[in-house]
This record gives sequence, C-alpha cells and structure tokens, in this order.
Amino acid sequence: MSKTALLFAGQGAQFVGMGQDLANQYPTARSLFDRANGALGYDLASICFGGPEAELLKTENAQPGIFLVSWVALQLLRERVPQFQFQATAGLSLGEFTALTAAGVLEFEDGLRVVRMRGRFMQEACEATRGGMAAIIGLEEGPTREVCTEADVELANLNCPGQLVISGEEAKIARACELAKLRGAKRALPLPVAGAYHSRLMASAQPKLREALAGIPIHLPAVPVISNVTAKSHGVASEIHERLVEQVTSSVRWEESIRSLLAQGFTRFIELGPGTALSGFMKRIDKSVQVLNVGDCPSLELTAATLGQTLES
Repeated sequence: MSKTALLFAGQGAQFVGMGQDLANQYPTARSLFDRANGALGYDLASICFGGPEAELLKTENAQPGIFLVSWVALQLLRERVPQFQFQATAGLSLGEFTALTAAGVLEFEDGLRVVRMRGRFMQEACEATRGGMAAIIGLEEGPTREVCTEADVELANLNCPGQLVISGEEAKIARACELAKLRGAKRALPLPVAGAYHSRLMASAQPKLREALAGIPIHLPAVPVISNVTAKSHGVASEIHERLVEQVTSSVRWEESIRSLLAQGFTRFIELGPGTALSGFMKRIDKSVQVLNVGDCPSLELTAATLGQTLES
C-alpha cells in the first residue's frame, strides 16, 4: 500500500486572493475562515482574499494566512475523499506548525494563534535588525557553507539539490552573493523578505515564542511529524516546544527531511496550501514519486479525483 505524506507551505507562498475560491464554493471553507476571524479577533480572511498586498506581506498576517489556507485545503480534501489517510506530515518553517496541527499535536485555534504571535515576534526582530536573505542557485552545500563562513552569514534553507538560501545582515548578504558567483553559483538572488529569517538575527523572537508555546496544550502526534531542525520525527511535548523555538534561528533541513521520508517508503506527497514551491522541490529531490497539491478549486478537484481512483482500485 502506498504511504502518503502531507507537506505544508511556508512563508513566501502567500498571494492576494489565496483561499477565496475555496471559501466561495465550499461552506466548510467559509466556516473555517469565519472561525479563524473569531479566534484572532480581526478579519484575516479579507486580507487573504483582497489584501492589500502590503498588509498580507506583513509577517504577522502572512504566517496565519498561509496556515489557514493550508488547513482549509486539508479539511476540504478530507471532505471530498472520506477514506483518505496519511502516514506522516512535514512543513517548511511556518508550515511545520500546520504539519503538527494536522497530526493532532495542536488544536486548530491554538495553532492559528501561536502562528500569529510567531509572525509578530519575527516581524519585531526584523524591524530591530537590518537583515536579508538570498537564494543560491547551482552551488553545492560545501562551497556555500564556505561562502557563509567567509561572509559571516548563515545557511538558512537547504531546500533541494541546487537551491540553497542564505540569511544575515544586508551588507554581508550582498558580499556573500558576490562570493557565491565567484565560486560558480549560476545565480545568487537577494529575496524580497522583511529580514534574516532562520539566522541569529531572529534570536530576540525565541524567548517570546517559548513563553507563548508554554501556554498551549501539546498532544502526542497521531502520525510522525518531521522537524525542520533535526530532519527526524518529533518526540515528546517538551521536545516539540524546544524544536519549534530552535527553528526560528536554525537551518531548515528540507531536502534531508524529504529524503528521510523517502527512505521510510513514502511514495505519495501532497502539498497543501498556496503555491507549489514544495512540489517543485520534490521534483528536484526525487522525480519518481507521486506529487499532488491542493491550493484552490481546480487542484482540489484534480487531487480528489486522483486519490479517489487510487483508493478505489
């Protein structure tokens, strides 16, 4: 029997209009957007649907917005394919919170609130520093780490073969991009982000997040959830708390996380939430596995139909 893992989008996947067609067509989706507005005390749904873009791009809105659309996508898939089951979850950075919620570790409203707080804490860290990030395309991990050491920046994301992301002070990121090109990178592109995520410049967010998490009930995962920090399954509740706090400044070991799932025999991966970045990474990691996604009505219909045929056969 095929083993299925759910993958949840991270920050950067947001776009104005995300989730709107799902809310318009499915009462379950509309209800979840209304529940989210009630839990947060403001109209997140209208920001997701209509922006303005500057408001959606704020970390404190983008993170809960992506969490919410991803959660809606999962619930609609469950509704459309009642016999659907999954055996593991993983999420990129912010998406790890959605992955934990999908596995029953966090309740929906708790996950939404803590992601909103996490976004605010990270936004505050961005405003207190002058940080940036850059994508390094076509350079191996070893040379990229050398560049990071020389430029005094950090390796933030190990996404897939040929795509790494570095993070640090703006001036140092510019220097790192120059060094990466000299070492053979095809491209070194500064990213349009508010700050230096997954670097030491985010350290001020950690004690605030630790305090916020302390007030939230944590349950044991119903299925394995892969940690960005360790690229292994999460453990007991206290360890989950610490890994989520560490994650703010640690590298996202995404390729290693996916390879761990592949080694465990997973052959179907379903990306849930806005965009298809994780599906793109998967194709660079292993083209042989089945990759599906749910982010809007057409992708929901296609994935539901594909799963329905597979599960009936």
